[in-house]
Amino acid sequence: MYRIECDTHTHTLYSRHAHSTIEENVRAAAEQRLTLLASTDHFGSMLYGDYDMRNYEHLSSQGFLPRLWHGITVLRGLEADIVDLHGHLFGHRHRVEKTMMGTFYKEPRDLDELVMARLDFAIASIHDGSFAFGATVAQGTEMYCKALENPKVFILGHICRSGIPFDAKELVQHAKKCGKLLEINEHSFDRKDNTFDRCRALAECCAEHNAPISVGSDAHVCVAIGHFERALAMLDEIGFPEDLIASRTKESFLSALKNVGIEI
Repeated sequence: MYRIECDTHTHTLYSRHAHSTIEENVRAAAEQRLTLLASTDHFGSMLYGDYDMRNYEHLSSQGFLPRLWHGITVLRGLEADIVDLHGHLFGHRHRVEKTMMGTFYKEPRDLDELVMARLDFAIASIHDGSFAFGATVAQGTEMYCKALENPKVFILGHICRSGIPFDAKELVQHAKKCGKLLEINEHSFDRKDNTFDRCRALAECCAEHNAPISVGSDAHVCVAIGHFERALAMLDEIGFPEDLIASRTKESFLSALKNVGIEI
């Protein structure tokens, strides 16, 4: 079985349907002998459904989080909702005029750019795919490829449970070309549909094309931090190359970030 030292997809109380603080998550990571934890709270309409900067200041101010905390390297991120078939993220073209204090910015800025400006990276995911009802395979593939081209997006989250069709080979090759990661998401295995089979097929395609992946817990409570047992069992079953798991060590994950111009 593989040894994974990074949890690259985790949530705190800020995500509203999660149940632990960042302190509890970091301590849990230390207990699991991880070396790196990415905090990636939700950035989407499930939070507040509006575009008031005060509701998203928590995300944009993560610079207060120490880089080294209880011996764990902490990365500052978010999980942004993809909101249309063009691969745009939540907050795109929603102009923000006022700061958290109610004063005016010199120039209005798009909410997504404003919130993500100081963060390390974003996970792009779909939680409400109603906008893509009836989308073709070509449209779904293009949507994900466009999301990957966003400079802040480093990982596509749990695409095997979104319900939106895509061409795995084309997407995998595009992710590899961009230096970005597709995620095998432990939380996805909670579902009772055929998500497992889709995750397996995606992993096999990544292995075939030598494309790196990230394995994340998608933990919504601290006791789930660092637990990837079902995802790793599936990867082990298909003989997935360990060196293609970018989140296997802190060094490998930071190196993958550096390769796309994100230096911690």
